[in-house]
Amino acid sequence: MGSETQLVHVFLVSFPGQGHVNPLLRLGKRLAAKGLLVTFTTTESFGQDIRKANATESDKLTAVGNGFIRFDFIDDGWEEKDPRRQDLDEYLPQMELVGRKRIPQMLSRLAEEGRPVSCMINNPFIPWVSDVAEEVGLPSAMLWVQSCACFLSYYYYYHGHVPFPNENEPFIDVQIPSLPLLRWDEIPSFLHPTTPYPYLRRAILGQYKNLSKPFCVLLETFQELEHEIIEYTSKLCPILPVGPLFKNPKAPNCAVRGDLLKADDHCIEWLDSQPPGSVVYISFGTVVYLKQEQIDEIAHGVINAGVSFLWVMKPPHPDSGLEPHRLPEGFLEKAGEKGKIVQYSPQEQVLAHPAVACFVTHCGWNSSMEALTSGMPVVAFPQWGDQVTDAKFLVDVFGVGTRMCRGEHEGKIIPREEVERCLREATAGPKAEEMKANALKWKKAAADAVAEGGSSDRNIQAFVDEIKQRSLEITAAKSKHTAGGDTSSAEPTGN
Repeated sequence: MGSETQLVHVFLVSFPGQGHVNPLLRLGKRLAAKGLLVTFTTTESFGQDIRKANATESDKLTAVGNGFIRFDFIDDGWEEKDPRRQDLDEYLPQMELVGRKRIPQMLSRLAEEGRPVSCMINNPFIPWVSDVAEEVGLPSAMLWVQSCACFLSYYYYYHGHVPFPNENEPFIDVQIPSLPLLRWDEIPSFLHPTTPYPYLRRAILGQYKNLSKPFCVLLETFQELEHEIIEYTSKLCPILPVGPLFKNPKAPNCAVRGDLLKADDHCIEWLDSQPPGSVVYISFGTVVYLKQEQIDEIAHGVINAGVSFLWVMKPPHPDSGLEPHRLPEGFLEKAGEKGKIVQYSPQEQVLAHPAVACFVTHCGWNSSMEALTSGMPVVAFPQWGDQVTDAKFLVDVFGVGTRMCRGEHEGKIIPREEVERCLREATAGPKAEEMKANALKWKKAAADAVAEGGSSDRNIQAFVDEIKQRSLEITAAKSKHTAGGDTSSAEPTGN
Protein backbone atom coordinates (compact mmCIF):
# COMPACT_ATOMS: atom_id res chain seq x y z
CA MET A 1 0.00 0.00 0.00
CA GLY A 2 1.49 3.33 -1.04
CA SER A 3 1.49 6.64 0.79
CA GLU A 4 -1.85 8.38 0.83
CA THR A 5 -0.30 11.38 -0.94
CA GLN A 6 0.27 9.17 -4.00
CA LEU A 7 -3.34 8.00 -4.19
CA VAL A 8 -6.01 9.63 -6.32
CA HIS A 9 -8.17 11.68 -3.95
CA VAL A 10 -11.99 11.94 -4.04
CA PHE A 11 -13.99 14.37 -1.90
CA LEU A 12 -17.47 13.26 -0.75
CA VAL A 13 -20.00 15.86 0.46
CA SER A 14 -23.11 14.57 2.24
CA PHE A 15 -26.35 16.14 3.31
CA PRO A 16 -26.44 15.72 7.13
CA GLY A 17 -29.14 13.06 7.42
CA GLN A 18 -28.71 9.43 8.49
CA GLY A 19 -30.34 8.08 5.31
CA HIS A 20 -27.94 10.19 3.21
CA VAL A 21 -24.73 9.78 5.21
CA ASN A 22 -24.91 5.97 5.38
CA PRO A 23 -24.97 5.22 1.63
CA LEU A 24 -22.42 7.91 0.74
CA LEU A 25 -20.06 6.71 3.46
CA ARG A 26 -20.53 3.16 2.22
CA LEU A 27 -19.61 4.36 -1.28
CA GLY A 28 -16.56 6.04 0.20
CA LYS A 29 -15.46 2.78 1.76
CA ARG A 30 -15.97 0.94 -1.54
CA LEU A 31 -13.86 3.53 -3.38
CA ALA A 32 -11.16 3.44 -0.70
CA ALA A 33 -11.08 -0.35 -0.91
CA LYS A 34 -10.32 0.03 -4.63
CA GLY A 35 -7.20 2.05 -3.81
CA LEU A 36 -8.37 5.67 -3.52
CA LEU A 37 -7.90 8.27 -0.81
CA VAL A 38 -11.39 9.39 0.28
CA THR A 39 -12.29 12.48 2.28
CA PHE A 40 -15.83 12.40 3.65
CA THR A 41 -17.41 15.66 4.74
CA THR A 42 -20.75 16.79 6.11
CA THR A 43 -21.67 19.43 8.67
CA GLU A 44 -19.79 19.74 11.94
CA SER A 45 -23.01 19.25 13.95
CA PHE A 46 -23.45 15.81 12.37
CA GLY A 47 -19.71 15.22 12.33
CA GLN A 48 -19.47 15.35 16.11
CA ASP A 49 -21.64 12.26 16.31
CA ILE A 50 -19.68 10.51 13.55
CA ARG A 51 -16.48 11.14 15.50
CA LYS A 52 -18.01 9.60 18.62
CA ALA A 53 -19.33 6.60 16.67
CA ASN A 54 -15.90 5.97 15.16
CA ALA A 55 -13.76 7.16 18.08
CA THR A 56 -11.77 9.12 15.55
CA GLU A 57 -10.41 12.59 14.96
CA SER A 58 -10.73 14.64 11.80
CA ASP A 59 -7.85 14.05 9.39
CA LYS A 60 -6.97 10.69 10.90
CA LEU A 61 -6.52 8.16 8.10
CA THR A 62 -8.26 4.81 8.35
CA ALA A 63 -7.04 2.07 6.03
CA VAL A 64 -9.84 0.43 4.01
CA GLY A 65 -8.76 -2.31 1.59
CA ASN A 66 -6.09 -0.80 -0.67
CA GLY A 67 -6.83 2.82 0.22
CA PHE A 68 -7.75 5.21 3.02
CA ILE A 69 -10.71 7.19 4.29
CA ARG A 70 -10.67 10.33 6.43
CA PHE A 71 -13.23 12.81 7.81
CA ASP A 72 -13.22 16.58 7.49
CA PHE A 73 -16.31 18.51 8.64
CA ILE A 74 -17.82 21.91 7.79
CA ASP A 75 -19.09 24.35 10.40
CA ASP A 76 -22.54 25.36 9.15
CA GLY A 77 -22.35 28.71 10.96
CA TRP A 78 -25.18 28.06 13.42
CA GLU A 79 -25.11 27.40 17.14
CA GLU A 80 -24.99 23.76 18.23
CA LYS A 81 -28.64 23.49 19.34
CA ASP A 82 -30.16 25.78 16.70
CA PRO A 83 -33.69 24.41 15.98
CA ARG A 84 -33.63 25.87 12.45
CA ARG A 85 -31.77 22.74 11.35
CA GLN A 86 -35.11 20.93 11.51
CA ASP A 87 -36.56 23.25 8.83
CA LEU A 88 -35.12 22.37 5.42
CA ASP A 89 -36.43 25.56 3.85
CA GLU A 90 -34.14 27.46 6.21
CA TYR A 91 -31.32 24.96 6.52
CA LEU A 92 -30.64 24.08 2.87
CA PRO A 93 -29.90 27.72 1.87
CA GLN A 94 -27.63 28.06 4.93
CA MET A 95 -25.74 24.89 3.99
CA GLU A 96 -25.28 26.17 0.45
CA LEU A 97 -24.16 29.63 1.61
CA VAL A 98 -21.53 28.16 3.92
CA GLY A 99 -20.55 25.23 1.69
CA ARG A 100 -19.87 27.35 -1.38
CA LYS A 101 -17.37 29.35 0.68
CA ARG A 102 -15.80 26.66 2.89
CA ILE A 103 -15.41 23.77 0.45
CA PRO A 104 -13.09 25.64 -1.95
CA GLN A 105 -11.01 26.60 1.09
CA MET A 106 -10.80 22.95 2.15
CA LEU A 107 -9.82 21.90 -1.38
CA SER A 108 -7.05 24.54 -1.45
CA ARG A 109 -5.72 23.38 1.90
CA LEU A 110 -5.66 19.74 0.76
CA ALA A 111 -3.78 20.71 -2.41
CA GLU A 112 -1.21 22.65 -0.35
CA GLU A 113 -0.74 19.55 1.83
CA GLY A 114 0.11 17.49 -1.25
CA ARG A 115 -3.28 15.75 -1.35
CA PRO A 116 -5.05 17.47 -4.27
CA VAL A 117 -8.62 16.36 -4.93
CA SER A 118 -9.44 14.86 -8.34
CA CYS A 119 -13.24 14.41 -8.10
CA MET A 120 -16.17 15.54 -5.94
CA ILE A 121 -19.26 13.44 -5.18
CA ASN A 122 -22.48 14.62 -3.54
CA ASN A 123 -25.83 13.09 -2.66
CA PRO A 124 -29.35 14.57 -3.08
CA PHE A 125 -30.45 17.87 -1.47
CA ILE A 126 -27.08 19.59 -2.14
CA PRO A 127 -26.82 19.89 -5.95
CA TRP A 128 -24.72 23.06 -5.64
CA VAL A 129 -21.71 20.82 -4.91
CA SER A 130 -21.44 20.18 -8.66
CA ASP A 131 -21.38 23.98 -9.17
CA VAL A 132 -18.45 24.27 -6.77
CA ALA A 133 -16.65 21.44 -8.57
CA GLU A 134 -17.17 23.18 -11.92
CA GLU A 135 -15.92 26.50 -10.51
CA VAL A 136 -12.68 24.96 -9.23
CA GLY A 137 -12.15 22.88 -12.36
CA LEU A 138 -12.94 19.42 -10.96
CA PRO A 139 -15.19 16.68 -12.33
CA SER A 140 -18.15 15.71 -10.17
CA ALA A 141 -20.49 12.77 -9.72
CA MET A 142 -23.66 12.24 -7.69
CA LEU A 143 -24.83 9.29 -5.60
CA TRP A 144 -28.58 8.76 -5.90
CA VAL A 145 -29.69 7.12 -2.64
CA GLN A 146 -33.08 5.82 -3.81
CA SER A 147 -34.13 3.26 -6.43
CA CYS A 148 -33.64 3.72 -10.15
CA ALA A 149 -37.45 3.59 -10.43
CA CYS A 150 -37.72 6.67 -8.20
CA PHE A 151 -34.89 8.41 -10.06
CA LEU A 152 -36.78 7.91 -13.32
CA SER A 153 -40.08 9.04 -11.75
CA TYR A 154 -38.55 12.33 -10.63
CA TYR A 155 -36.85 12.73 -14.01
CA TYR A 156 -40.17 12.33 -15.86
CA TYR A 157 -41.94 14.69 -13.46
CA TYR A 158 -39.23 17.36 -13.77
CA HIS A 159 -39.27 17.24 -17.57
CA GLY A 160 -43.07 16.95 -17.81
CA HIS A 161 -42.85 13.90 -20.06
CA VAL A 162 -46.09 12.28 -18.81
CA PRO A 163 -49.07 13.49 -16.76
CA PHE A 164 -48.75 13.27 -12.98
CA PRO A 165 -51.43 13.89 -10.37
CA ASN A 166 -52.20 17.61 -10.16
CA GLU A 167 -54.65 19.86 -8.36
CA ASN A 168 -57.30 19.35 -11.05
CA GLU A 169 -56.73 15.59 -11.39
CA PRO A 170 -55.20 14.40 -8.11
CA PHE A 171 -56.02 10.71 -8.58
CA ILE A 172 -54.62 9.86 -12.01
CA ASP A 173 -52.28 6.91 -12.44
CA VAL A 174 -48.83 7.38 -13.95
CA GLN A 175 -47.33 5.33 -16.78
CA ILE A 176 -43.60 5.76 -17.28
CA PRO A 177 -41.68 3.62 -19.79
CA SER A 178 -40.01 0.57 -18.19
CA LEU A 179 -42.02 0.98 -14.95
CA PRO A 180 -45.23 -0.83 -13.99
CA LEU A 181 -48.29 1.40 -13.91
CA LEU A 182 -48.05 3.46 -10.71
CA ARG A 183 -51.27 4.36 -8.96
CA TRP A 184 -51.58 7.95 -7.79
CA ASP A 185 -50.58 6.81 -4.29
CA GLU A 186 -47.56 4.80 -5.53
CA ILE A 187 -45.58 7.64 -7.11
CA PRO A 188 -43.01 9.24 -4.75
CA SER A 189 -45.45 11.11 -2.54
CA PHE A 190 -43.53 14.40 -2.59
CA LEU A 191 -44.67 14.69 -6.23
CA HIS A 192 -48.34 14.64 -5.26
CA PRO A 193 -50.06 18.05 -5.18
CA THR A 194 -51.37 17.43 -1.65
CA THR A 195 -47.99 16.52 -0.11
CA PRO A 196 -47.37 18.23 3.24
CA TYR A 197 -43.65 18.22 2.36
CA PRO A 198 -43.32 20.48 -0.72
CA TYR A 199 -39.89 21.59 0.52
CA LEU A 200 -38.63 18.02 0.05
CA ARG A 201 -39.91 18.03 -3.52
CA ARG A 202 -38.01 21.26 -4.13
CA ALA A 203 -34.88 19.84 -2.52
CA ILE A 204 -34.89 16.67 -4.64
CA LEU A 205 -35.82 18.39 -7.92
CA GLY A 206 -32.93 20.82 -7.39
CA GLN A 207 -30.65 17.96 -8.39
CA TYR A 208 -32.43 17.60 -11.73
CA LYS A 209 -31.78 21.26 -12.57
CA ASN A 210 -28.07 20.45 -12.22
CA LEU A 211 -28.14 16.98 -13.76
CA SER A 212 -26.00 18.01 -16.73
CA LYS A 213 -23.01 18.82 -14.49
CA PRO A 214 -22.08 15.46 -12.88
CA PHE A 215 -20.31 13.23 -15.40
CA CYS A 216 -21.95 10.22 -13.76
CA VAL A 217 -24.90 9.38 -11.50
CA LEU A 218 -24.10 6.45 -9.24
CA LEU A 219 -27.14 4.47 -8.13
CA GLU A 220 -27.59 2.57 -4.86
CA THR A 221 -29.14 -0.41 -6.65
CA PHE A 222 -27.88 -3.26 -8.83
CA GLN A 223 -28.33 -4.21 -12.45
CA GLU A 224 -30.14 -7.47 -11.83
CA LEU A 225 -32.70 -5.89 -9.47
CA GLU A 226 -33.96 -3.14 -11.79
CA HIS A 227 -32.57 -4.35 -15.10
CA GLU A 228 -35.16 -2.98 -17.53
CA ILE A 229 -35.46 0.34 -15.69
CA ILE A 230 -31.68 0.81 -15.58
CA GLU A 231 -31.35 -0.02 -19.29
CA TYR A 232 -34.01 2.56 -20.14
CA THR A 233 -32.70 5.28 -17.79
CA SER A 234 -29.13 4.86 -19.07
CA LYS A 235 -30.35 6.23 -22.43
CA LEU A 236 -31.43 9.44 -20.71
CA CYS A 237 -28.37 10.18 -18.60
CA PRO A 238 -25.06 8.51 -17.62
CA ILE A 239 -25.85 6.17 -14.70
CA LEU A 240 -23.94 3.37 -13.00
CA PRO A 241 -25.64 1.00 -10.52
CA VAL A 242 -23.07 0.23 -7.79
CA GLY A 243 -25.12 -1.31 -4.96
CA PRO A 244 -25.73 -2.81 -2.55
CA LEU A 245 -23.12 -0.50 -1.05
CA PHE A 246 -23.17 -1.96 2.44
CA LYS A 247 -21.64 -5.17 1.07
CA ASN A 248 -17.91 -4.53 0.68
CA PRO A 249 -16.04 -7.75 -0.25
CA LYS A 250 -12.67 -5.94 -0.22
CA ALA A 251 -13.16 -4.69 3.35
CA PRO A 252 -15.98 -6.76 4.91
CA ASN A 253 -15.07 -5.88 8.49
CA CYS A 254 -14.35 -2.17 8.06
CA ALA A 255 -15.21 -0.47 11.34
CA VAL A 256 -15.84 3.00 9.88
CA ARG A 257 -19.53 3.71 10.31
CA GLY A 258 -22.10 6.50 10.02
CA ASP A 259 -24.71 5.26 12.50
CA LEU A 260 -25.04 7.85 15.23
CA LEU A 261 -26.90 5.97 17.91
CA LYS A 262 -25.21 3.09 19.67
CA ALA A 263 -26.92 -0.19 18.88
CA ASP A 264 -28.15 -2.34 21.73
CA ASP A 265 -25.34 -4.79 22.49
CA HIS A 266 -27.76 -7.54 23.47
CA CYS A 267 -29.82 -7.70 20.24
CA ILE A 268 -27.76 -10.44 18.63
CA GLU A 269 -27.29 -12.27 21.90
CA TRP A 270 -31.09 -12.34 22.33
CA LEU A 271 -31.64 -13.47 18.73
CA ASP A 272 -29.13 -16.27 19.27
CA SER A 273 -31.49 -17.69 21.90
CA GLN A 274 -34.50 -17.76 19.52
CA PRO A 275 -35.49 -20.61 17.17
CA PRO A 276 -34.71 -20.19 13.44
CA GLY A 277 -37.27 -18.16 11.50
CA SER A 278 -39.32 -17.25 14.58
CA VAL A 279 -38.74 -13.52 15.16
CA VAL A 280 -40.51 -10.54 13.58
CA TYR A 281 -38.16 -7.56 13.34
CA ILE A 282 -39.95 -4.17 13.53
CA SER A 283 -38.20 -0.91 12.66
CA PHE A 284 -39.41 2.26 10.95
CA GLY A 285 -36.08 3.93 10.26
CA THR A 286 -34.59 7.12 11.65
CA VAL A 287 -37.18 9.69 10.49
CA VAL A 288 -40.66 8.12 10.40
CA TYR A 289 -42.64 8.83 13.59
CA LEU A 290 -45.98 7.03 13.92
CA LYS A 291 -48.97 8.21 15.92
CA GLN A 292 -49.29 6.75 19.40
CA GLU A 293 -52.60 5.10 18.39
CA GLN A 294 -50.81 3.25 15.60
CA ILE A 295 -48.13 2.02 18.00
CA ASP A 296 -50.92 0.69 20.24
CA GLU A 297 -52.53 -1.20 17.35
CA ILE A 298 -49.22 -2.69 16.22
CA ALA A 299 -48.50 -3.81 19.76
CA HIS A 300 -51.88 -5.55 20.11
CA GLY A 301 -51.50 -7.12 16.66
CA VAL A 302 -48.09 -8.52 17.59
CA ILE A 303 -49.44 -10.08 20.79
CA ASN A 304 -52.50 -11.50 19.01
CA ALA A 305 -50.31 -13.04 16.28
CA GLY A 306 -48.35 -14.86 18.97
CA VAL A 307 -45.00 -14.13 17.31
CA SER A 308 -41.66 -13.38 18.92
CA PHE A 309 -40.44 -9.89 18.07
CA LEU A 310 -37.52 -7.48 18.18
CA TRP A 311 -38.94 -3.94 18.04
CA VAL A 312 -36.84 -0.82 17.55
CA MET A 313 -38.53 2.15 19.24
CA LYS A 314 -36.19 5.07 18.72
CA PRO A 315 -36.65 8.23 20.79
CA PRO A 316 -37.84 11.28 18.78
CA HIS A 317 -35.31 13.98 17.91
CA PRO A 318 -34.87 16.35 20.89
CA ASP A 319 -35.84 19.36 18.72
CA SER A 320 -38.92 17.73 17.21
CA GLY A 321 -41.31 18.48 20.08
CA LEU A 322 -42.63 14.90 19.84
CA GLU A 323 -43.33 12.68 22.82
CA PRO A 324 -41.59 9.28 23.15
CA HIS A 325 -43.89 6.39 22.32
CA ARG A 326 -45.49 4.37 25.10
CA LEU A 327 -46.41 0.70 24.99
CA PRO A 328 -49.91 -0.38 26.05
CA GLU A 329 -50.30 -1.25 29.70
CA GLY A 330 -49.42 -4.87 30.36
CA PHE A 331 -47.84 -5.33 26.90
CA LEU A 332 -44.38 -6.31 28.12
CA GLU A 333 -45.83 -8.71 30.69
CA LYS A 334 -47.90 -10.44 27.98
CA ALA A 335 -44.90 -10.61 25.64
CA GLY A 336 -42.58 -12.01 28.30
CA GLU A 337 -39.48 -13.72 26.89
CA LYS A 338 -40.93 -13.62 23.36
CA GLY A 339 -40.25 -9.92 22.90
CA LYS A 340 -37.41 -7.43 23.09
CA ILE A 341 -37.66 -3.62 22.78
CA VAL A 342 -34.56 -1.57 21.91
CA GLN A 343 -33.89 2.04 20.93
CA TYR A 344 -31.46 1.13 18.16
CA SER A 345 -30.31 -2.10 16.56
CA PRO A 346 -27.39 -3.29 14.41
CA GLN A 347 -29.81 -3.69 11.50
CA GLU A 348 -27.45 -5.33 9.02
CA GLN A 349 -26.63 -8.06 11.55
CA VAL A 350 -30.26 -8.45 12.58
CA LEU A 351 -31.49 -8.92 9.01
CA ALA A 352 -28.81 -11.53 8.38
CA HIS A 353 -29.68 -13.49 11.54
CA PRO A 354 -31.30 -16.92 11.00
CA ALA A 355 -33.79 -16.34 13.84
CA VAL A 356 -35.48 -13.47 11.98
CA ALA A 357 -38.50 -14.44 9.86
CA CYS A 358 -39.58 -11.07 8.42
CA PHE A 359 -39.01 -7.33 8.63
CA VAL A 360 -41.85 -4.85 9.34
CA THR A 361 -40.41 -1.79 7.61
CA HIS A 362 -41.23 1.75 6.47
CA CYS A 363 -39.64 0.74 3.12
CA GLY A 364 -36.97 3.43 2.99
CA TRP A 365 -34.52 2.48 0.26
CA ASN A 366 -31.60 1.77 2.62
CA SER A 367 -33.75 -0.65 4.61
CA SER A 368 -35.23 -2.13 1.42
CA MET A 369 -31.78 -2.81 -0.04
CA GLU A 370 -30.58 -4.32 3.23
CA ALA A 371 -33.63 -6.60 3.36
CA LEU A 372 -33.27 -7.73 -0.27
CA THR A 373 -29.55 -8.31 0.13
CA SER A 374 -30.11 -10.32 3.31
CA GLY A 375 -32.83 -12.53 1.82
CA MET A 376 -35.40 -11.11 4.25
CA PRO A 377 -39.16 -10.97 3.48
CA VAL A 378 -40.87 -7.71 4.43
CA VAL A 379 -44.18 -6.43 5.75
CA ALA A 380 -44.53 -3.09 3.97
CA PHE A 381 -45.56 -0.13 6.15
CA PRO A 382 -44.61 2.90 3.99
CA GLN A 383 -45.43 6.45 5.02
CA TRP A 384 -44.21 9.01 2.46
CA GLY A 385 -41.62 9.95 -0.15
CA ASP A 386 -40.01 7.09 -2.03
CA GLN A 387 -41.27 4.64 0.62
CA VAL A 388 -44.65 4.22 -1.11
CA THR A 389 -42.93 3.47 -4.43
CA ASP A 390 -40.46 1.08 -2.78
CA ALA A 391 -43.39 -0.76 -1.17
CA LYS A 392 -45.02 -1.20 -4.58
CA PHE A 393 -41.85 -2.82 -5.92
CA LEU A 394 -41.11 -4.94 -2.83
CA VAL A 395 -44.62 -6.42 -2.88
CA ASP A 396 -45.70 -6.49 -6.53
CA VAL A 397 -42.43 -6.60 -8.52
CA PHE A 398 -39.74 -8.20 -6.36
CA GLY A 399 -42.25 -10.52 -4.68
CA VAL A 400 -40.72 -10.35 -1.21
CA GLY A 401 -43.44 -8.56 0.75
CA THR A 402 -46.97 -8.27 1.95
CA ARG A 403 -48.59 -4.86 2.35
CA MET A 404 -49.84 -3.57 5.70
CA CYS A 405 -50.67 -0.03 4.57
CA ARG A 406 -50.48 2.28 1.55
CA GLY A 407 -48.96 5.37 3.15
CA GLU A 408 -49.54 8.39 5.34
CA HIS A 409 -52.04 9.89 2.86
CA GLU A 410 -54.53 7.13 3.79
CA GLY A 411 -55.07 9.08 6.98
CA LYS A 412 -56.12 6.02 8.93
CA ILE A 413 -54.84 3.85 11.72
CA ILE A 414 -54.14 0.27 10.60
CA PRO A 415 -56.16 -1.89 13.03
CA ARG A 416 -54.68 -4.70 15.10
CA GLU A 417 -56.59 -7.31 13.10
CA GLU A 418 -54.78 -6.26 9.91
CA VAL A 419 -51.43 -6.21 11.73
CA GLU A 420 -52.07 -9.73 12.99
CA ARG A 421 -53.11 -10.95 9.53
CA CYS A 422 -49.98 -9.58 7.87
CA LEU A 423 -47.64 -11.02 10.52
CA ARG A 424 -49.20 -14.45 10.22
CA GLU A 425 -49.03 -14.30 6.42
CA ALA A 426 -45.36 -13.31 6.46
CA THR A 427 -44.21 -15.90 9.00
CA ALA A 428 -46.06 -19.12 8.12
CA GLY A 429 -47.84 -20.75 5.20
CA PRO A 430 -47.48 -20.73 1.40
CA LYS A 431 -47.25 -16.93 1.02
CA ALA A 432 -44.40 -16.80 3.56
CA GLU A 433 -42.58 -19.60 1.73
CA GLU A 434 -42.98 -17.85 -1.63
CA MET A 435 -41.72 -14.54 -0.22
CA LYS A 436 -38.73 -16.24 1.37
CA ALA A 437 -37.83 -18.06 -1.84
CA ASN A 438 -37.92 -14.79 -3.79
CA ALA A 439 -35.93 -13.00 -1.08
CA LEU A 440 -33.21 -15.65 -1.23
CA LYS A 441 -33.07 -15.26 -5.01
CA TRP A 442 -32.40 -11.53 -4.62
CA LYS A 443 -29.85 -12.22 -1.88
CA LYS A 444 -27.83 -14.34 -4.31
CA ALA A 445 -28.20 -11.78 -7.10
CA ALA A 446 -26.96 -9.02 -4.78
CA ALA A 447 -23.99 -11.11 -3.64
CA ASP A 448 -23.09 -11.86 -7.26
CA ALA A 449 -23.35 -8.15 -8.17
CA VAL A 450 -20.79 -7.02 -5.59
CA ALA A 451 -18.46 -10.02 -5.93
CA GLU A 452 -15.27 -9.54 -7.91
CA GLY A 453 -16.25 -9.28 -11.57
CA GLY A 454 -19.97 -8.83 -10.75
CA SER A 455 -22.05 -6.06 -12.33
CA SER A 456 -21.69 -3.54 -9.48
CA ASP A 457 -18.04 -4.40 -8.91
CA ARG A 458 -17.29 -3.77 -12.60
CA ASN A 459 -19.16 -0.46 -12.45
CA ILE A 460 -17.26 0.67 -9.35
CA GLN A 461 -13.99 -0.27 -11.04
CA ALA A 462 -15.00 1.57 -14.22
CA PHE A 463 -15.81 4.64 -12.12
CA VAL A 464 -12.45 4.43 -10.31
CA ASP A 465 -10.64 4.06 -13.64
CA GLU A 466 -12.49 7.10 -14.98
CA ILE A 467 -11.51 9.19 -11.94
CA LYS A 468 -7.86 8.11 -12.30
CA GLN A 469 -7.88 9.04 -15.98
CA ARG A 470 -9.42 12.43 -15.26
CA SER A 471 -6.87 12.95 -12.47
CA LEU A 472 -4.05 12.41 -14.97
CA GLU A 473 -5.66 14.90 -17.34
CA ILE A 474 -6.01 17.50 -14.56
CA THR A 475 -2.36 17.02 -13.56
CA ALA A 476 -1.23 17.28 -17.19
CA ALA A 477 -3.26 20.44 -17.72
CA LYS A 478 -1.79 22.04 -14.59
CA SER A 479 1.72 21.09 -15.66
CA LYS A 480 1.12 22.62 -19.07
CA HIS A 481 -0.28 25.78 -17.47
CA THR A 482 2.69 26.01 -15.07
CA ALA A 483 5.05 25.69 -18.00
CA GLY A 484 3.30 28.60 -19.69
CA GLY A 485 1.94 26.35 -22.39
CA ASP A 486 5.42 25.56 -23.77
CA THR A 487 5.80 21.80 -23.38
CA SER A 488 8.11 21.22 -26.33
CA SER A 489 11.04 20.33 -24.10
CA ALA A 490 8.99 17.74 -22.23
CA GLU A 491 7.41 16.02 -25.23
CA PRO A 492 9.03 13.74 -27.79
CA THR A 493 9.24 15.21 -31.28
CA GLY A 494 8.11 12.02 -32.93
CA ASN A 495 11.19 11.98 -35.24
